[in-house]
Amino acid sequence: MRLTKHHGLGNDFLVALEEVDGPLHGDATMARALCDRRRGLGADGFIIGARPRDGQLAADGAPIDVVMQLWNADGSRAEMSGNGIRCLGQALAMARDEHSVTLRIDTDGGERTLVVHDDAEHRLATVSVTMGPVGAGPDIPRSVSERLIEHRHGTADLGNPHLVVLVPDLSLVDLVGTGSWIEKEFAAGVNVEFISVGPEPDTLDLLVWERGAGVTEACGTGATAAAQLAHQWGLVGDAVTVRMPGGSAEVLVAANAHDEPTLIGPAQHVATIEVPGV
Repeated sequence: MRLTKHHGLGNDFLVALEEVDGPLHGDATMARALCDRRRGLGADGFIIGARPRDGQLAADGAPIDVVMQLWNADGSRAEMSGNGIRCLGQALAMARDEHSVTLRIDTDGGERTLVVHDDAEHRLATVSVTMGPVGAGPDIPRSVSERLIEHRHGTADLGNPHLVVLVPDLSLVDLVGTGSWIEKEFAAGVNVEFISVGPEPDTLDLLVWERGAGVTEACGTGATAAAQLAHQWGLVGDAVTVRMPGGSAEVLVAANAHDEPTLIGPAQHVATIEVPGV
């Protein structure tokens, strides 16, 4: 099996494409083995770009290019990843040797449209992603509400669930302790974003605990959820820069519940790897 490794702002993924390798079957065991940072290749997630069904079309009638199947590093399935889908978009552009391409991708969280601009060597791409309508997130357990009573917080659904917590100082956040505890309090788990308002206008600083992956350097769906809720809270405008440990992404927030926010950020090709016997 041929894999390409990519990262979006330090959030790294291994990508396999059926149009390169032929039929593929991924599962939790494979994902855990490949993503293991000591005994495997190391990544926050494993993605298979599966061939669409014959005649599978997007909502606008365009053909679906690929179906994204995503596993977290712990082997759990994830519905959607804003950084992961950008990496998948770059992997497709590389496989097709295209440098400017629009792609329709079906995910467990719904259809997404990507615009990929890759450089001449297929090393660094800029990718914009329509992130789907932002839905109401899961109900917040009483235990979590009581613990966060001093902080504004809310949930959102980007195809996967998010809890966004506004804090005055990110340096005081116990990201591992609090993030892991909150994730376990939700029956289906949750991605936890701690945010503070940056000194520049329309800027947020963000730390994330990702469901199934733990601390990561960036989260695309989390950045989108954070920007959307911060906009609703009157903290930022329509175009938001979200700064994370791995770098910054731009979010164009949705004006209403029927619109889709857009996430814009990089995807970096790291390596191409042949895995024997898979």
